[in-house]
Amino acid sequence: MPAEIGSGSSGASSETRRTIPESAHGWRFVLWAMAIGFVAYFCMYAFRKPFGAGTYEGDLVFGLEPKTLFVIAQLVGYTLSKYVGVRLLSELSAALRLRALLATVVFAELALIAFGAISGPWAAVALFFNGLPLGLVWGLVVRSLEGRRSSELLLAGLSASFIVASGAVKDVGRMLMRFEVSEDWMPAATGALFLPLFVLAAVALDRLPPPTPEDAAERSERRPMAKPERRALLRRFPLGFFLLFFAYFFLTAYRDFRDNYGVEIFAELGYQDEPVLFTQTELPVAFVVVVVLGLLNLARSRRGGLAATYAVMIAGLLLLGVSTWLRTSGAIDGAMWMICTGLGSYLAYVPYGSVLFDRLLAKTGVAGTAVFAIYVADALGYTGSVALQLYRDLAHADVSRLAFFDGFTISMGCVGAALLLASWYDFARERPLRLPKPE
Repeated sequence: MPAEIGSGSSGASSETRRTIPESAHGWRFVLWAMAIGFVAYFCMYAFRKPFGAGTYEGDLVFGLEPKTLFVIAQLVGYTLSKYVGVRLLSELSAALRLRALLATVVFAELALIAFGAISGPWAAVALFFNGLPLGLVWGLVVRSLEGRRSSELLLAGLSASFIVASGAVKDVGRMLMRFEVSEDWMPAATGALFLPLFVLAAVALDRLPPPTPEDAAERSERRPMAKPERRALLRRFPLGFFLLFFAYFFLTAYRDFRDNYGVEIFAELGYQDEPVLFTQTELPVAFVVVVVLGLLNLARSRRGGLAATYAVMIAGLLLLGVSTWLRTSGAIDGAMWMICTGLGSYLAYVPYGSVLFDRLLAKTGVAGTAVFAIYVADALGYTGSVALQLYRDLAHADVSRLAFFDGFTISMGCVGAALLLASWYDFARERPLRLPKPE
């Protein structure tokens, strides 16, 4: 078994520093942990998504529109970091999390400065390096929040951050451009505004106490996972994991397409002059998702909690198809449809990065970290996102983004729900975990 990165699980001094009185594990702790998790990841989006507020008109490059080239460049870097994170974050010690968090965001901001300084298609290289470290931030934050009796609440609050943040930082970017900040320098300026707040939130997150023995008894112990343990978990439910990851491959692509081209989709729907449009449509989505995921905390049994999580995800995917039919029939307008597609996709998408694998480890009784499965899913999911960007621009360049999104929404709702239902059937069966024999 390879040695854990960072020499030891966390170190006695680190555990002593993090431990605070048991009373802090009540509602005050929950609200505080939710708040700092939310702020930390919200601020990360200020380094990742503000460039989406620009249109970056120009000549085609390798058959791609300039904005598509930028989106793909950042996604490739972000995707590579997910593959690196499968091992790195599974084995990383608690003592190194703060330094890793700060390093990722500082590196990303330097890349945005380079994006502003480089003109033309070569600016895509800077966005590749911008995305390269940012894919690790989610796992670093989740490692501080998982494995607790209140994890649904903590992770629901964390998940609300990226639902709201993507639109909010684009609105900030659009406002900066109204103050004559150029499209090229707007992303770096947005990141600089949020950097101090991110540092404060990261330090506060690092000082959270570890899960208690009572947490471990209900949710299974959370600890770094070596390679044999990671393989053993995947081999225990090969079909269930395959179906989950296959669905996520397309779900991530769907969510990213809606996010990256929201400006263009809204314009085709007839909304282009409202300055805080993204915030207005994403706030209700975040509110409902947080409430629904928070209610999952009421399911105390391990099997029931996993079943309830699947039910929420399947319902979200079905909402995609229903809402699209309602819009095309004239029952709802474009803005309400965008809210419904956001709600449906995030109800299915958010549990992958939060409560789903936390509940899965609890149900199977595996001692490890949910971040491992989260990062396997993310690596495959963002690969799907890159593939979709290329497929749309190279194979369907003559189709409007709205028309393409319409068809994708209906397909995602029908096929995705079927894949998740089949996956739940496989995980519902009981099977022992067989670790490889030591040599």
